[in-house]
Amino acid sequence: MPEHIPGARGVPEIIVIGVTDPLTPTAAKALSEADLVVGSGRLLEVAGVSAGSPFRRLVLGAGGASLAEAVDALAAEKGRVCVLASGDPGFFGITRALAERFGPAALEVHPAPSSISLAFARLGLAWDDAVVASTLGRPLEEAAALAAGAVKAAVLCAAGTPPEALARALLDRGACFDRVVVASRLGSPDERVEELSLGALAAGRYEPASVVVLIRGDGIGAAPVLAWGRPPRAYLHRAGMITKSEVRAVVLSRLELPADGVLWDVGAGSGSVGLEAAGLVPGLRVVAIERDPAACAHIRANAGAAGVPVAVVCGEAPAAFAGLPAPDRVFVGGGGIAVLDAALEHLVAGGRAVATYALVDRAVEAWRRLGEMVQLSVSLAQPLAGGIHLAATDPVFVCWGPAS
Repeated sequence: MPEHIPGARGVPEIIVIGVTDPLTPTAAKALSEADLVVGSGRLLEVAGVSAGSPFRRLVLGAGGASLAEAVDALAAEKGRVCVLASGDPGFFGITRALAERFGPAALEVHPAPSSISLAFARLGLAWDDAVVASTLGRPLEEAAALAAGAVKAAVLCAAGTPPEALARALLDRGACFDRVVVASRLGSPDERVEELSLGALAAGRYEPASVVVLIRGDGIGAAPVLAWGRPPRAYLHRAGMITKSEVRAVVLSRLELPADGVLWDVGAGSGSVGLEAAGLVPGLRVVAIERDPAACAHIRANAGAAGVPVAVVCGEAPAAFAGLPAPDRVFVGGGGIAVLDAALEHLVAGGRAVATYALVDRAVEAWRRLGEMVQLSVSLAQPLAGGIHLAATDPVFVCWGPAS
């Protein structure tokens, strides 16, 4: 073992142990030399630190001290301290809080396998390509946003944000996965690993301190290539009622998609703009608003095929806007100026809208509201009499703003 470097300015030496059953020899030796042992009741029990043991104990969690209270107590401690943690304490664990307070030099860490690595081990899958998130001391929506657009993800759940709450947040985002697995008490005799649907998870009750693994496909192959401006044949659509590939590419660039937030795809048609936005920015919550039930069915099918989460609202704008989360970005691909005006009323401060029109009079009205406009004229190469000619498509006006 490398020589431990004690902390400066009287900071106590702190040993952090990822608890296994039994403890490794080095962890057991470090524990035996402690003056004060800190940990949850369960971890103290596994480590053999009972109420009648010779150690002084500080119990964390239910009926005991909070993490903040424990850290404050350690600052006043003069003896050798041992902190018990589950799994790898440096992976979404207590190591961060201790290092921030006392400095990394004050810590000696003995990690155990993380619950994430154990969960994927039970499934026989690698996890170096997985998105990993935690709800421990972090917003549930943040974890759901990261996981919703992933091909393979694992989320550490916690008290107050149990697995079923995560499932409900994912369903609200329109997420869909081929495999959903809940793993609890990993590495213990009463370990439980259960595979079920996202809907069943949302309707159930599970141990809060669990890992939820979410997988699209078989979890083995490579992640799909990110792309935008895909050809129309990549989507189900109604007789050409789809934003053209080249226009879609420009629209996505003018939207200046944020890393998170809400995008409304209004008059979504096939949903191509919203779907590509969701694929490009997994943290973005995409809501597709479309009045035609058949087109809504196409959007859901296209989202499933693309493996991206999109919430579909089947209703006519602007009435369909009622009750939706306020958008940070809006794309209006269908509807008149009244629809654009209503969308702008819901747009958050500092947000951006993009709208496309085939008619110049509507485009000018949109330009007056948004401040920017460009006309796109695209010619497609087609064979003709043994050669190639360029066939012009109808021009499209793209308006965006508000102008900064």
